[in-house]
Amino acid sequence: MIFCGIDDSEFIRGKVPMTKQEIRIITLTKARIAPSDVVYDIGAGTGSISIEAARIAHEGRVFAIEKNPDGVSLIKENMKKFQVDNVEVVSGVAPDALDGLPGCDAVIIGGSGRNMDDILDIVHDRLKLGGRVVLNCITIQTISSCLEYLRAHPDEFDYEAIQVQVNRLKAVGPYDMADAVNPIYIVTATKKG
Repeated sequence: MIFCGIDDSEFIRGKVPMTKQEIRIITLTKARIAPSDVVYDIGAGTGSISIEAARIAHEGRVFAIEKNPDGVSLIKENMKKFQVDNVEVVSGVAPDALDGLPGCDAVIIGGSGRNMDDILDIVHDRLKLGGRVVLNCITIQTISSCLEYLRAHPDEFDYEAIQVQVNRLKAVGPYDMADAVNPIYIVTATKKG
């Protein structure tokens, strides 16, 4: 049985950023990945989303695009640990790292390196009609750039945006206190016909 939401502690992480479990679950649900889909994970970090997407798209292919050499190594280690063989790691910076990749059904963007417009232009051309782009935006500048692009392209994408705040309870002496995880904006854009 395939499930979504591997515990964070299960991933080999090092010091590379990783999308936390609750955000991965929402992101993957918004992406609506099917078993035979081709998925891009741009700014893949440790590969936590790539691994989970590969398990869902077990008949498809996931391209994990990552510019950090430590991240590239961690993605490969996590691929071995979780025994997924349908992930291809692409070392490089998007949008250039997208050259030569096949068309796609879903795209997850966790890092754009200030290249949001160029990435979304290329992604739009490669994405099937009705395909989804899910953007995880941590900074105000990233959400602003993302929304500006989508507002400027109303004939190309329908979109929605949510903000998610996760708090985990942790024991502090005899009490349980909320330990906040950074809030994140999740933008889901669907390619229009």
